Amino acid sequence: MKLALFGKTIKEENETYLIQLIHKLEEYQCELMVYKPFLDKINEIGKFSRLGEAFTNHLELKGNADMVLSIGGDGTLLDTLSLVRDSGIPVLGINLGRLGFLSSISRDDIVPAIEKVMQGEYTLDQRTLLHLKTKDGLFGDINYALNELTVNRKDSTSLIVIHVYVDDVFLNSYWADGLIVATPTGSTAYSLSSGGPIVSPGSENFVITPLAPHNLTIRPIIVSDKSEIKIKVQGRDEKFLVSLDSKFDTINPDDELIIRTAGFKFNLVKIENKDFYTTIRDKLKWGLDDRN
Repeated sequence: MKLALFGKTIKEENETYLIQLIHKLEEYQCELMVYKPFLDKINEIGKFSRLGEAFTNHLELKGNADMVLSIGGDGTLLDTLSLVRDSGIPVLGINLGRLGFLSSISRDDIVPAIEKVMQGEYTLDQRTLLHLKTKDGLFGDINYALNELTVNRKDSTSLIVIHVYVDDVFLNSYWADGLIVATPTGSTAYSLSSGGPIVSPGSENFVITPLAPHNLTIRPIIVSDKSEIKIKVQGRDEKFLVSLDSKFDTINPDDELIIRTAGFKFNLVKIENKDFYTTIRDKLKWGLDDRN
């Protein structure tokens, strides 16, 4: 199996786990490709016999890797999207960060997880992406997100007004600090911390969650991901902030954001006995109740 390793940083306390991972891959004689900036950091730790070639972009990855191992936290895994794009290459998230909803393989589970991958004991969890269309081609050819699109005020503390239409039918004008449109995957991220519901993967929905709405009767709403969502923003600022996962840019008051489901999906590797509901119970501590 040919594997690509992607990461951004290596904290000193995680070096042992990274070395353990690489030695396990060497044991299975895997062909490895390593993201160049990450390879430079690995080489500062020590020399490994099978680190193989370096890659720097999605063109070098497509057609040359069977799987990507994302080594870090959920933010690192989100960044793999710009590398795998529409190639369909599966991504396994190894969590060396904090909470890790997407990077569900913990430090202590690295070796068993690699063994299951090598034995073919895994499935692919296809995650929906949202696609953003604007007249100026905001975000270029990486205009999609695994978690969410967010609109925020930029240069003032004044409320902004966000006009939202679903399939050209007026939904609401939100007087708020901002607005989130999240995928089911993103429902456990920024949207959840802003009062949005948890939505299971595969439910084919978008979650629209306002940020600190001025009208207290306003609540998050779930709409079909077959719908098209249009957004326009007004306010005192000359520019407003728009983000797609970790990418961000600005828009003008006369710009329109059009959100649809992307035409491809993100293949997240799911190890046996590591399902979505188990992850929710573990990460959110749902089981920590004496009655259970």
